[in-house]
Amino acid sequence: MKLYKSGEDYLEALLILQKQIGIVRSVDLARHMGYAKPSICHAVSVLRECGYITMDSDYFLHLTETGKKVAEKIYERHKFLTEMLVNVGVLKMCLWIYRKK
Repeated sequence: MKLYKSGEDYLEALLILQKQIGIVRSVDLARHMGYAKPSICHAVSVLRECGYITMDSDYFLHLTETGKKVAEKIYERHKFLTEMLVNVGVLKMCLWIYRKK
C-alpha cells in the first residue's frame, strides 16, 4: 500500500516522540501533532494494517523495522533540508519576519 505524505508525518512524529519520551501512545501523538484523537486512531489503524507500526497490549505504539527505516529516512531528509535552509538564511529571515508581526 502506498504511503502518503500524512502517513510519513505520523511515522516521523512517532520516531521523534520515541526518541524524546520512550514509549508513546496515540494520545501523545495527538498532542504532539495537534490533531484530534479520532484522526490519530484512523491513521494508526491504517499504519498498522500496512505493517509500519504495532500496538502492544498496553496500547503503546511501536515502529516496525520497516516503519523505523521509513521514519528515519524522512527525519533525516527533513533535518537535511532544514539545515540547508538555515545555511542560506531562509529560516532566519522567516523567523525575523514572524517576530516583527
